[in-house]
Amino acid sequence: MHFEVFSPALLPSPSDVIKAAGDMYRENTLLDDALASFRRALSGFVVGSALAIVVGTFTGRSRVARVLLEPTIQVIRPIPAIALVPLAILWFGIGEESKLFLTSLGVFFPVWVNTHAGIASTREDYLRVAASLGAPRHQVFTSVVLPAALPFILTGLRQGIAMSLILIVASEQAGVSEGLGFRLDQARLFSQPDRLFVCLLALGIVGALADQLFHRGTRGLVAWAREQA
Repeated sequence: MHFEVFSPALLPSPSDVIKAAGDMYRENTLLDDALASFRRALSGFVVGSALAIVVGTFTGRSRVARVLLEPTIQVIRPIPAIALVPLAILWFGIGEESKLFLTSLGVFFPVWVNTHAGIASTREDYLRVAASLGAPRHQVFTSVVLPAALPFILTGLRQGIAMSLILIVASEQAGVSEGLGFRLDQARLFSQPDRLFVCLLALGIVGALADQLFHRGTRGLVAWAREQA
């Protein structure tokens, strides 16, 4: 006796998902959507992480910068970036600028937290040894502080990759005509669970590939930092 535990309208079969993936590939939407989402996520990741590393360096090294910036950052940090979607649309409209703002903001906080922690936790005896040898400030930073903080920074960057993809999906559900977030919303609107699962799998694959590429590309840096610490 055959019976279905879940309705296909709620949980499509693997064969339906594979068929939908083939249809979307032939329609030239699957790869285009994945590339569009990756491009937006990468832009936000680069902007947000660059700002976070600069600010984290200042707050980690300078007491004045910490007093001036950290309270504001700590107040804004608990606010989910997704909750700022209406504000981003109000400020920047529904175009690419609002998506860049949201993604950059979401990436900023995990990268800043780790950068700040890594910079601030540099061992004082290392700094004293460098100072006693007459090393100038820039050399102390590049040869002592940065190697010690690098594992923290890379951890923050890895978290930022995941955050950028999460926020792109949320931001792509308004004001765009391509992207995995847009296609997810279309699948929901037109009750196409097979295509919805294809988009979810594509997001998982894009995220896993980005994470692994970053991890493999930075393993040597982490090993070098540990040797120097």
